[in-house]
This record gives sequence, structure tokens and C-alpha cells, in this order.
Amino acid sequence: MAEPAMSVRPYWELMFDADGDPEGRRQGRLLAGVVERGVRDLIVFAHGWNSDRSTATRLYSRFFEPIPELAPGARLGFAGVVWPSMRFADEPIPDVPRSVAAQSARRPALDKDTRHALLETFPGRTTVVEQITRLLDQQPREEAELEEFGRLVRMLVELVPAGPQALFGADTLAEGVPQSEPDMFRGPVAEVCEDFARALAHVESPDTAAGFTIPDPWDGAHELLRQATYYAMKRRAGTVGERGLGRVIGQLAAAAPGVRVHLVGHSFGGRLVSFALRGLPEGVRTVKSVTLLQGAFSHYAFATRLPHDPRAGGVLQGQQNRVDGPLVCCFSRHDCALGTLYPLASRMAGDARGVAGADVGRVLGAKWGAMGFGGVQAVPGTRAWTLAEALRTTLPTSGCVNIDASEVVRRGGAPAGAHSDIVHRELARVVLAAGRIG
Repeated sequence: MAEPAMSVRPYWELMFDADGDPEGRRQGRLLAGVVERGVRDLIVFAHGWNSDRSTATRLYSRFFEPIPELAPGARLGFAGVVWPSMRFADEPIPDVPRSVAAQSARRPALDKDTRHALLETFPGRTTVVEQITRLLDQQPREEAELEEFGRLVRMLVELVPAGPQALFGADTLAEGVPQSEPDMFRGPVAEVCEDFARALAHVESPDTAAGFTIPDPWDGAHELLRQATYYAMKRRAGTVGERGLGRVIGQLAAAAPGVRVHLVGHSFGGRLVSFALRGLPEGVRTVKSVTLLQGAFSHYAFATRLPHDPRAGGVLQGQQNRVDGPLVCCFSRHDCALGTLYPLASRMAGDARGVAGADVGRVLGAKWGAMGFGGVQAVPGTRAWTLAEALRTTLPTSGCVNIDASEVVRRGGAPAGAHSDIVHRELARVVLAAGRIG
């Protein structure tokens, strides 16, 4: 496998499988290289849900590029985490061209690149992918066929029983029990798809009144598939973070006790680096900052108690205290993936059925909202600034910090909006400020 072109040096790649097991040679090169190169500050970036290896390394190269100039006196090293996520080729990413097939595919049909990605991401499910593709292409009118589509989607993303990923699907706990079975897997398929269809119509034409038009559930079927695969990636991100990256950081701390690690995560990569905190060996204080860019997990993940249920709390409650520095959450109101679609996909069974479109953020967002849309919630002492204010001040040395980055994170088309618009010099400056680098 060819090494990717990179704008900065030294750069190392960490590769993990879906269960968090690292590729040993790459891990060894990182551990030895940090010592040999005398790295003082190591910035580790984890990509999100819609990235294959080439897309991820392109992101890393572009994001890292201004950092040496911004911190000229620092002894820097860079690492990119590569983990098996699902690349939907039809989803626009700023400055990254979509394939011709994805641009020409009509919704809800699957383009060939996304079909190929499904086969790679879910090995052994070829027949299931073929049946899903056929149903999306034909859009049969019988309700039984739509229910069959929902059954196939659940079958596609179901877990291997013996694997560890079942432990990592939940962001919150209610009376100690993980809340990890979203309504989209349990509710009537037609209603779930209709909700997604309404939400997509709002995202694509936010100024157009929906009126009383009954949506075609097949218009939302493609989105049900997308969100179901994202849910599988959510489990993987937690698994790779705790079982993979957290342990590697512990080994790095032993090999190079003086190194200062700065974790950066985009989308589900934010969930990955956050779960890495839970995987750190006891007593390791090597992580000096965490920066979440459009984090695609519950804004209550770090909360001890949820405002709407004092018996419930976040699965990462207190983990911010394992950072020897701040945990910074950058968010944007222009992120449609997290502001509209994420709450629909994340709500638990029976909660506010039939809510979609412009009402999603208001009705469902308070309970099932994401870090990257409204920041960390229900954690006492959390500080908050706009991006411009944050770049003028000195960030705290501990605790959670919310930064509204809407002024720069604003580009992107439907359905994701600005979710992937994160390559900005200002955000690189936030990473340096959070870690007190240079």
C-alpha cells in the first residue's frame, strides 16, 4: 500500500480494523519515530464517517498544512488515524469532487461507487446489498416491500455476535442501561422513511413550505440506509477509540514520556478520540488537548445527568478530566447533517414520532442533538465563545470549551450542509491554542 502524499513531516499513519486492532508495523513506526525525531507535540487526527483512506489523508494534508508556519518553534509530529468507515459517494465534501456516477444517480437509487463501498464496509453481505439496490431502483408500491427494505437494512448493519462492537453503540445511559437502539430500527419503516423524506425536503429547500403533502416514503429510504450505515460507523468509532487509539497512546507514553499528544477528530472521528480517553491506561496524562470538529455524537456524552432525565447520563461522563488540558468542541449551525438528520436517526423508540423538517432541531435536538450542532451540554463549568473571541483570548487549561465556528464552517450542499467544511486556518489555530503549542 503506497504511502500518501502529505504536506507536513514527520507524519505517521495509524491504521485500525473495525474491532480496534492496530496494524502493527505502522504502530511500531510511530512509536519509534516519535523518539528518534525528538517530537515534543504530536497532533493526531481521526477522520469521520464519510471517508475512505484517500479522502482521509487528503483531509489531513490540507488541515495540517498551515500548522508549521503557525508554530515555527515547536518540535511537531503529525499522525493520521485510518479506520474502516463508509464512504457515501453522493455526499458533497467542499473542495473534493464527487464521482460522475454519484452526480448522475437519481435519489433514491444507489450509485455504483456507494454500492462498492457497502460491499467493502460490510463484507459477506453481498446478497443483502444486491437486494437493497434492487428495491431502491424499482421502488415497489407495496408496503410489504418497504418493510422488506427496512429488514434488509437492519440485516446489513447488524453485528457479528462474538465481536466487541456491541459495547460501543450508546452515547447515554439510563439507570445504567445503554440507550443504543434508535427508533429507525424499530419503528414502522414507512413512517421512518416519511420522516426522512420530509427532513430531506427541508434541507434541500428550507424556505419552501411543506404544506400538507404526504411524502413518498421511498424518497427517504436512501437516507434510512445512509443513517443505518452511519450508526454502524458510530459503533466502530467508539470501538477503535477505546480498544485501539487509547491503548496506542498508552504505549506511546511509555516509549516517549515527554511527548504531548493533541487529539483532533472530525464527525465520528470526534467520537473516536473521545472514547480513546476511556481507553487510556490508568495514570497516563499524555493527552494535553482534545479538539472536536463537528462531532457526530450526543451533546450529552460527557454529562453526569441529563436535563430531561436525572437517572440518565453520558457514557463518557468525567472523561474530559483525563485530558491534561481543555476539551474543545467546535460547532456550526450550518451543519444540516447534525442539525436535522442526526436527531431523527438518534431518537429512541417511541419518542416524538412524525416530527421532521424545520421542527427537528427544536423538538428532537434538545434531547438527541449532536456536539457539532450545539456544543457540549449539561457539563457544569463549560465555557463558550465565538470563533473570533476564542482566537483573541487564552483558552482554559482544563474543562470543556464550546466554540461557535459558524462564521467559517458554512459551505456544503444537501444533505450534509457544512458538516465537512472544516479545513480552515482558523480551526488549525484553535488546535494550537487548545494545546498551547508554540
